[in-house]
Amino acid sequence: MENREILQIALEQSARDCNCAPSDFLCGQNILVPFALKAGVRSYYKEPIACHLVSYGSNIVASVQPEYMELVNAYLNQFEFFHCFETPNLHWLDSRLETMGQKICFMAEYYLPDVERLRPINCDYELKLLKQPDFADFYKPEWSNALCAERKTLDVLGVGAYDCGKLVGLAGCSADCETMWQIGVDVLPEYRRQGIAAALTSRLAVEILNRGKVPFYCSAWSNIRSVRNAIKSGFLPAWVEMTAKPKEIVDQMNDSLEN
Repeated sequence: MENREILQIALEQSARDCNCAPSDFLCGQNILVPFALKAGVRSYYKEPIACHLVSYGSNIVASVQPEYMELVNAYLNQFEFFHCFETPNLHWLDSRLETMGQKICFMAEYYLPDVERLRPINCDYELKLLKQPDFADFYKPEWSNALCAERKTLDVLGVGAYDCGKLVGLAGCSADCETMWQIGVDVLPEYRRQGIAAALTSRLAVEILNRGKVPFYCSAWSNIRSVRNAIKSGFLPAWVEMTAKPKEIVDQMNDSLEN
C-alpha cells in the first residue's frame, strides 16, 4: 500500500465511526453530524456516547446526540479547532456537559504507518510470529496492552520477543474493524530500553500490511514512551479523538481504578 491509500482507508473508517463522509475530515471547516453507531464501526465504540470529536488536522468532525448539538456547536465556534483537544479550553465543554449529566471520558492520538520509513527493526532477542491459538496463556496483566481479555476473538496476530525461551516482549493486534488492525505492545520492565518494543511493533506492522490490512497505533499524548515507540517504529500522527459519556460511567471507571 501507498501512504495515500492508507490514509484514505483510515478516513473511510473514521467516516463510518462518525456517521459522516470521508471528505468531511479534510474540508477545512468544522462539521456537526448526528451521532449514530452503524454497521462497520470500530468494535470498541459502545453506547452511550454523548459526543465524539475527531480531527485529522484540518478541522473537527463532531458526531453528537441531538440534545448536545447546540452546546458542541458553541464549543467549536468558541476556540480554534486544535485547541478544542487541550486544557484549559476543554474544561469549557466539560463543565457544561457535566450540568447535563455527561463528562469528557476518552482522549487519544492515533498513528498510521509511513511506508517510506516502515522497515522491520532488529533487536538482540529471538522474534516469533504468533497467531490466535498461541495467545491462550498470555492474557495476564503484563501483556494487557498487547492483548485484550474482553475481546479475545479480535486478537488475531502478534510478534513475541524471547530470551532463552522466556517471553519478554509482546506486540499484538486487534481486528477492531474490517480494514484496520490496532497494535498494542508490552515489554517486561527489566527488558525495556533495548529496542524490543520498536522491533516488535515494526515487524507486526509489516505483517499486517502483508495481509492487506492497515495497522494503526494509539497512545495518550502524554505517554512519551509510547509516542517515541510509534515514531521509531515507522508511524506518524494521523488523527485525534475525544469522547464524552455519561457522568456515572466516567465516575465508575475512576472508582474501579481506586479499588
